Amino acid sequence: MSDVTTIAQDILEQLMAAPRSGRRRLVAIAGPPASGKSTLSEVMARLMTDAGYLAVVVPMDGFHLDNAILTQRGVLSRKGAPETFDQGGFQRLVAALPGGETVYFPVFDRDRDIAIAGGGVVADDCDTVIVEGNYLLYDAPGWRDLYGFWDFSVQLAVPEPVLLQRLVSRWLAHGLPPEQANARARGNDLSNARLVSARSLAADVTIAG
Repeated sequence: MSDVTTIAQDILEQLMAAPRSGRRRLVAIAGPPASGKSTLSEVMARLMTDAGYLAVVVPMDGFHLDNAILTQRGVLSRKGAPETFDQGGFQRLVAALPGGETVYFPVFDRDRDIAIAGGGVVADDCDTVIVEGNYLLYDAPGWRDLYGFWDFSVQLAVPEPVLLQRLVSRWLAHGLPPEQANARARGNDLSNARLVSARSLAADVTIAG
């Protein structure tokens, strides 16, 4: 994404014109790992809040299953794949968001690699919730049930070479040596990225980056 603020402003014009199904507007920002979901979501939330529509970002990452559970199930090496999330818990959170009451949600501490319960809050005066995550538009049992909750959805489509570069840089920043960072990015991360690209439902807006 060349200019995130410009892209966010363009999206907001369409988003604000879209009808909402609840008191709060629910917006999905979906895409593969390292596609820029978090950055775009934060910019959009800031622009909306500055315009008088209080917006909060809710990341899906807070619903990572704990490493102990993933180890027990033999899928720790696949962390970030659909089966390593609490999909049911996430869907219950999403279903609670449109109503208008205060809602607490877990957040993910990437440095410690753990989810923290009740680490985020959507206050009762929040107008718009921007949900960001890999599998918000994923066309698979359970996950596709999320589709009906979104008042507006955005899909980020980033070329694989760009994703690879960003993913390697991410793991290097978290202290992995170059060989491990490259292996982690090329293995699990790109597998999940390809899954998102191959099996996503249609978004209201698709952004190529």
